[in-house]
Amino acid sequence: MNTTTVVMPNNVDDLLALAAAARNGAYVAYSGFAVGAALRTRSGKVFTGCNIENASYGLTVCAERVAIWKAVSEGETEFEALVVVTSIGGSPCGACRQVMAEFALDMPVVIADLEKVRSVSTVAELLPGAFLPYDLLGAPR
Repeated sequence: MNTTTVVMPNNVDDLLALAAAARNGAYVAYSGFAVGAALRTRSGKVFTGCNIENASYGLTVCAERVAIWKAVSEGETEFEALVVVTSIGGSPCGACRQVMAEFALDMPVVIADLEKVRSVSTVAELLPGAFLPYDLLGAPR
């Protein structure tokens, strides 16, 4: 889904390169489908992640969540942009979209293959109707 409403950070090319490099560290013993992610925080720090598979498939973790959890573990919870690189320009899974929604519904998400950007959208566009912290209060939206 391409959109013109997303404001891209100035360093998208740098984030693309970092996500592609992170992809090289992926542990994909079962699927062979390597994913890399680069997350830029509002403070300007960049955290990368790669997918890590496990023989117990449910324990596999995606590149996007690795990058986000690394940022959060370092005290960063305000995100500016996320870039995801796969061989085919695959989109983040539902679990990753929900984790992104926890922190930044308006964050641009750039999805790219190894040659070009395939799409740019916001987290809200990727996950309409996300379950958010205020939903825990039980109040209607």
